Amino acid sequence: MKNLKVTLALVLFLMCLPFLSNAQGPVTTLEFQNAAKALEVVQKYTKALQDGDVAAMNAQLAPGAMIYGLGGGLDSLTVTQHREYYTNSTNQYKHTLSGELYLPVKVTNNWNEGEWVLSWGTNTVQDKKTGKTIPVPYHTAGRVENGKIVFLRYWYDMWNIMETQGFEVKPPSN
Repeated sequence: MKNLKVTLALVLFLMCLPFLSNAQGPVTTLEFQNAAKALEVVQKYTKALQDGDVAAMNAQLAPGAMIYGLGGGLDSLTVTQHREYYTNSTNQYKHTLSGELYLPVKVTNNWNEGEWVLSWGTNTVQDKKTGKTIPVPYHTAGRVENGKIVFLRYWYDMWNIMETQGFEVKPPSN
């Protein structure tokens, strides 16, 4: 009888173990106190891009914000470099965003802890001189603190851009 009780207790403990380990791991929630404010900040940023208003874009960034993935590179940009990048871009191109989707997410107890806004859509870039357009599917992840974007990561389809500029992908020769 004693062995049966020990065995049942052990089985019960092992059954509960996944719940105990998950309780100590990362937690992600879609509903949190600052979700609306974080969403508003990121949407102001993207609206400013469509308006060609680089100053309004930079106004959504914290002074020490870091931006990654612009220009297809892995290097980071400071707020000043971000302003220079988009000043150049908006002087040459009109940006029109469509199919936008935004998702505020709060992550705790993990390396990427913070209040994030994930976004997806298509940025149709139109050359102001030639009128040529390039549809660019994109995804961004921005961490918002105290009503400002402190970290912003871009991912977008470089192939559309490269192909429009005349680059080709050729199969390897055997």
